[in-house]
Amino acid sequence: MRMSRKARIAHGLLLASGALLAAPALAQEAPQAPQADNAAAADGPDVIIVTAQKRSENLQKVPISIQALGEAKLEQLNVSNFNSYTQQLPSVVAQSAGTPGTNVIYMRGVASGGDGNHSGSLPSVGVYLDEQPVTTVGGNLDVHIYDVARIESLSGPQGTLYGASSEAGTLRIITNKPDTSGFYGRVDGEVNTVHKGGQGGKLEGMINVPFSQTAALRVVGYYQRDAGFIDNVAGCRSFLPEGDPLGCPPSKNGGISVDNSAFVKKDYNDTEIYGGRAALKVDLDDNWTVTPTVMYQDTKSHGSYGTDARVGDLAVQHFFPEYRDDNFWSAALTIEGKLGNWDVTYAGSYMERKTYSSSDYTDYAETYDQLYASYGGVASYLYFHDAAGNTIDPRQKVIGTDHFKKISQELRIASPSDQPLRLVAGAFFQRQSNAIHQDYQVANLAPELSVNGSPGTLWLTQQERVDKDYAAFGELTWDITSKFSVTGGARLFKYDNSLVGFFGFGRNPGANGLYDGSPPNAVGSNRTGVAQCFTESGQRLYDRDTDTYATSRVLLPAVVSGSPCTNLGVYENGKVKPVVAKGDGVTWRFNATYKPTDTLMMYATVSKGFRPGGQNRRGDFGAYQPDYLINYELGLKTTLGGVLRLNAAIYQQDWKHFQFAYLGPNSFTVITNGPNARIRGFDIDAGFNIERLSVNVAAAYTDAKTSQNLCAVFDPTFTCATSSVQAPAGTRLPITPRFKATTTVRYTVPVGEAKVYGQFNLAYQSKASSDIRVDYAAKLGELPDFATVNLSLGADWPNYSLELFVQNLLDERGQLSRFVQCGACTSRPYYVPITPRTIGLRAGAKF
Repeated sequence: MRMSRKARIAHGLLLASGALLAAPALAQEAPQAPQADNAAAADGPDVIIVTAQKRSENLQKVPISIQALGEAKLEQLNVSNFNSYTQQLPSVVAQSAGTPGTNVIYMRGVASGGDGNHSGSLPSVGVYLDEQPVTTVGGNLDVHIYDVARIESLSGPQGTLYGASSEAGTLRIITNKPDTSGFYGRVDGEVNTVHKGGQGGKLEGMINVPFSQTAALRVVGYYQRDAGFIDNVAGCRSFLPEGDPLGCPPSKNGGISVDNSAFVKKDYNDTEIYGGRAALKVDLDDNWTVTPTVMYQDTKSHGSYGTDARVGDLAVQHFFPEYRDDNFWSAALTIEGKLGNWDVTYAGSYMERKTYSSSDYTDYAETYDQLYASYGGVASYLYFHDAAGNTIDPRQKVIGTDHFKKISQELRIASPSDQPLRLVAGAFFQRQSNAIHQDYQVANLAPELSVNGSPGTLWLTQQERVDKDYAAFGELTWDITSKFSVTGGARLFKYDNSLVGFFGFGRNPGANGLYDGSPPNAVGSNRTGVAQCFTESGQRLYDRDTDTYATSRVLLPAVVSGSPCTNLGVYENGKVKPVVAKGDGVTWRFNATYKPTDTLMMYATVSKGFRPGGQNRRGDFGAYQPDYLINYELGLKTTLGGVLRLNAAIYQQDWKHFQFAYLGPNSFTVITNGPNARIRGFDIDAGFNIERLSVNVAAAYTDAKTSQNLCAVFDPTFTCATSSVQAPAGTRLPITPRFKATTTVRYTVPVGEAKVYGQFNLAYQSKASSDIRVDYAAKLGELPDFATVNLSLGADWPNYSLELFVQNLLDERGQLSRFVQCGACTSRPYYVPITPRTIGLRAGAKF
């Protein structure tokens, strides 16, 4: 495997960090206990308490592969958002569409790529905010990280206690709770500057107010501005019959030429985030506690976080306004108590998330103009005309909105944790919906060539999606002896997912309003859109194969407001109802744990996870089925001399008929079931704390490959003809690097009342494929290996702190993901870079 020079340096530093861990482990005849005032020791083996198994337990006693970033570690690493904490979690990677809030999370290589569309598959990794599931289709909720107790990364199927969207693993963000012990608070601020970019910063605060010995309120507020570092540079596009596709105005050969002078801007991609969180804790008596929580966050992104290497370093050439507003609010209620000596927990929540975006889609017109070059380009082959019949600029912009609503309810009981036989059991219900709107606009497009009722709209998606989950679950653990335990668990699930609405082009009504005008729309399409809407006769308006119309040309009223009619649904008794995908089944987990000493635990696990099936928008692709993941895992957790923690796991995962999403005809997402895949790998998480020095190393190796051919057309035998093989058996699954690791070294020296420290952090990941389809991945380009080095120097006083830091010291152009604007737009791929070198100053005060 070839590595860049910077990556080779990083690799050597990782080995050196490993040596730092190994050396003390060999010389522990008289180890010293960790210092209680050492901030790094807050992540020590006897301190981190996790609730991964729906109980409060010491991390070292939980027999699953879990990495936890405690509060001290989150602060030391300056973690504030999704990208900053996933960089420190080797088993986790993400694929981004180019702006914050569009990341799709993958764990342990369970990735086929292409996910994240609002009409696509449900996620394979669940995300929780405390007890509240906040997983959404189309990108994870990027919760600002402040006053957070820990982030738990649970690798492997969590399909008994967490359910459908935890097929590959679960991420949990656990906030600090109100505290009745006293009044206190803190304020933290930061200013920073980005190399080749602008200036940013943040201001955060927390206050804890006890009202009595039984009630307290905790309030958090924050504002953050991330500086832009990608430039929108000047450029032109010319459409045939112009000879130069990048030529500038004026037109020379009767075509259309445009420039982007109105949108040229340096540091194009800045982001503002503000929000807050409030939690009230009330002890009703000695046994029962009620904790209501509310949260609001608004993220306003400008520009594009994807960069076009053809244009230059950290640059794009875009021609329309680009922005995204992503805001959510949530309310949650947790009730905890006891019935006898059994613990009872109720967790209910409601969340709304709204996004509004405008994005440039010029690449689509540019690409198709060249594809139709032999016909004179888009202008001659298609019908981009205004109301007077004049050829118009064919560029498009996309206005998109999503409105998510999510309600969840869970009730569970847990037997006493000090008994040899322990049970956790409960019931769960979840309903999530999304009102989807995407408007592909072409300025001055004639009304008769537009989507009916929406002049200037070439394509419209107006849909309502509802996903419902029901489950009953339980896990039973039996301590057969003081050293040997077994656990068995199961989750009975049922899902009911539906989709209804409109997608596609308009239909020229013609002079008589019978939808037989010519051309039928700006692209001459009869396959989608109004042509396929349901009429009063129950038939679709037009049958392309027979070139015939329905017996009635009166369209049924639109089911989804804002659309001209309905073409996504099923006709029943005079009405159009949603297409539905339903299913049920059982996931399970079996575990055996052996504890030969108090400081060593070994375990073996076999577990099963699943992801629900669903419906494609286009009826000719039909439904896609659930996929399942079976995990076989061996692991150990140990502490040596009270100063060295070592956790490791080795696993094999069999992924059955994985769901595969890709941009199909007309560049909209299609989901099919692909072949099987086999994933093998290991995770390591080690920490060493002694006196003034702490060292932490975490790494993951992932060997993820298809077991059968991926065919262009679904073949249940996966023995398709050579010409139809898109990924032969043995092809690596995309997105996930084979190796990913992080190491942190921190040294603290007392100086008077202060503790002065220096910290070194390194994160490295090897190269990865950008797509599972071999030829397509070659056009898109691979994700190269990269490493980031972060340094900080600071001091902590009892009530104050000050830190100077530099992130991405070597100014690497690490690529988080690659994407294109449309399925045929591979001539202009984009990559999402990590933030360039950033230098900043942090300060904080406690009161």
